Amino acid sequence: MGVRLRTTLTATAAVAAALCLASIALFAALDSSLSASTKELAANDAKEQMRVLKAESGPGIAGDERGMAPPLEKGAVPQGGKGPLPGSAAIGEDDGHPVPDEAVLVVRRTFETEDGPVTVVGKASKAPALAAMTTLRNLLIPGVPALLAVVALFTWLAVGRVLRPVSAIRAKVADITAHGLHERVPEPDTRDEIAALARTVNATLDRLQTSVDAQRQFVADAAHELRSPLAILRTRLELARPAEKPLATAALDDVARLQSLSADLLLLARLDAGEPLSRAEELDLAQVVAEEAVRKRPRPDVHVYLDLTPDLLLNGSAEQLRRLVANLVDNAVRHASTSVHVTLTSPGDHAVLDVVDDGPGIPPEHHTIVFDRFARLDHARTRDTGGSGLGLPIARDIARAHGGTLQVVPHSSGARLRAVFPLSGRSVAYPSNDLAVRARV
Repeated sequence: MGVRLRTTLTATAAVAAALCLASIALFAALDSSLSASTKELAANDAKEQMRVLKAESGPGIAGDERGMAPPLEKGAVPQGGKGPLPGSAAIGEDDGHPVPDEAVLVVRRTFETEDGPVTVVGKASKAPALAAMTTLRNLLIPGVPALLAVVALFTWLAVGRVLRPVSAIRAKVADITAHGLHERVPEPDTRDEIAALARTVNATLDRLQTSVDAQRQFVADAAHELRSPLAILRTRLELARPAEKPLATAALDDVARLQSLSADLLLLARLDAGEPLSRAEELDLAQVVAEEAVRKRPRPDVHVYLDLTPDLLLNGSAEQLRRLVANLVDNAVRHASTSVHVTLTSPGDHAVLDVVDDGPGIPPEHHTIVFDRFARLDHARTRDTGGSGLGLPIARDIARAHGGTLQVVPHSSGARLRAVFPLSGRSVAYPSNDLAVRARV
């Protein structure tokens, strides 16, 4: 759950709790106030009835000349408080209790007269109070959810606006790779924590770029400085006396490996630095693949089969593309049992180069590891047949420098490495099943 959603839910829940408590308090206060007002109205009604009785009966309400009790208003109780007169409205329970099934509040008030205490029943309708409570309830039931929806919407928009710089920083950091350490994340104009975060990230990128540049320069300088001593050492070994030839021959193999390693390190340093492609031109990829794949290799028992589609033109460096093909074919020959198949097709506006061997294959968990520098699988760690662990990383970097990709594709038997390159607009499209050049080396 993201920060934006969590903040929105938290704010909405807090406002919902506050609204519920406020609604309960409002209902209680309004009910208490309306009940008190209704009860006061009922008491005033009782007082008014008593005033009317006194006004109509004169002083005292004992009876007339014939000994008859005076007529009482509705709700009056005769002297002694024994109960309401027949036909009076003294109905209901004690003070403050409503009449069943009626929205009426009934109160009884006892007044002292010259003839003794007189109890009068007062009434007040509860309809206004009930109507007010109903109106309030009808307003709160749809109003509270609507208010919560508005709070959630504005919170979502506000948090999204606050986090927009964070999203921009995250996207920029995700795009920055080892080849783009010169790029920086955008710094917002605000003076808040997000702006401080952006400045910290940029400062970290500055230090990282300085460190990486120093490392690349060291690798390039070391590889370049090793080339001259190794060349001199190789010349001296080749000029060794006949008696020293066996030892010199073994040493020459080591020197050749060191020369190859130094050349690989120098090429990696140039690729890491993002240098422009040397002598970039429009070339026929099929021709480059064919010229490099037919080169003799240490294992003559492994046959290389070519299925190539011609006239696949792309813009790139012929030297680097030959290096890519050589690394892929050398790796396949090193691990193949009897054969290696090199296929070049063009299913669309891309050229697809597949190099397949019939060896033990690459386990799925190592499909990414094989492209790490100096990474070799256990069965490739022998000194004689194992490489330096830089062939596939160099091939992948060359593919990326040409706008393409290199990856391990699942295969039933053996290993399949696939390189994909974008073609230039002048390439001739051939059906994928109509390969024009087939050969066996």
